[in-house]
Amino acid sequence: MSGAMEQAAETVGRATGADEYSEGGEVSLRGLATLAGVYATGVGVFAWRTRASGRQLPERIPPLDLLLMGVATYRSSRLITKDKVTSFLRAPFTRRAGSLHGAEVMDEPRGHGLHRSVGELLACPFCVAMWVASGLTMGYAAAPRATRLVVSCLSAVALSDWLQYAWSLTQQKAEG
Repeated sequence: MSGAMEQAAETVGRATGADEYSEGGEVSLRGLATLAGVYATGVGVFAWRTRASGRQLPERIPPLDLLLMGVATYRSSRLITKDKVTSFLRAPFTRRAGSLHGAEVMDEPRGHGLHRSVGELLACPFCVAMWVASGLTMGYAAAPRATRLVVSCLSAVALSDWLQYAWSLTQQKAEG
């Protein structure tokens, strides 16, 4: 992390009373401020590079593309934060707290400071969704055809997941 970002995060921690913010000191406001800075920097760099290249941003996103992006964001955020197959991404920052339905697991953050903040991000599908949606939106602005292909695939997987759960429910009702 750059010295300027580290210094800004430390200032935020002091200015906001980070030590008194949570019981047990489990919330790292400095770590969260650092993640917010990384996010804002990424979006800013994308905007700057897009403007510098002379490319025009889409005036609007058609409703069907928006729907596909929404479903793809849902599926991607679950994939990153809950799927067993992506546990290796979360493992350095989280610990397994239990299992959910299907191939999903419940992880909880571990560690302190920025390490814990990354764990909080990677354990929360709602938190990761903003990062995923931003990435897909930037992809749509830069390469709409490729992004449509990716979001169509992820949306198909989400639809398949929902159908699998519906099938499981009908089987449980038939047996019970």
